[in-house]
Amino acid sequence: MTDVATGRRSRITPEREAELYEAVLDLLREVGYDALTMDAVAARTRSSKATLYRQWGGKAELVAKAIRHGKPSRFAEVDTGSLRGDFHALTAHQDDCTMEQNHALMRGLAMATHTNPDLLRAFREHLVEPEREEFRRVLQRAVDRGEIRADNPALQFVVHMLIGAFATRSLVDNQPPTQAFLRSYIDAVVLPALGAPTT
Repeated sequence: MTDVATGRRSRITPEREAELYEAVLDLLREVGYDALTMDAVAARTRSSKATLYRQWGGKAELVAKAIRHGKPSRFAEVDTGSLRGDFHALTAHQDDCTMEQNHALMRGLAMATHTNPDLLRAFREHLVEPEREEFRRVLQRAVDRGEIRADNPALQFVVHMLIGAFATRSLVDNQPPTQAFLRSYIDAVVLPALGAPTT
């Protein structure tokens, strides 16, 4: 990870950090956020609970950073020359199986944020805001290319549209989100709202 805090985390190697995060994600899938404990993480990773608290401060921070580590930025390598190409390329970074697993995980964590203000804060800091900033850069490139207008009111709602489509597919259609669904949604909803080419 690039946002590893200096000083207090200097003794954990990147490999060990990745191992810890993977264990946290496994536990989340097994028991959910509310039942996940720092004791369980310590036992699964053969770490001391004191070390975990010293490095991450608490469960919310550890979980949010584990999620962030599990989905590294897709944006750095995406610049296809068109907004439609960029959006489609971003959907291709996860296959349908991984997307379904992540959807189930994120759905459970989204529910947990309603009763855990620390988790909500950590999610906003480590997941929501970085993704919004990345999308701003993709959209700004489209503005600079002349594909969309800078004053289009839909620009501020792109993240809401995409997260909404991902999150509510199972509720509305009783199916998990898939690459094909997201590509169709982008072409039928997001790009027309932005006034961008759909072909």
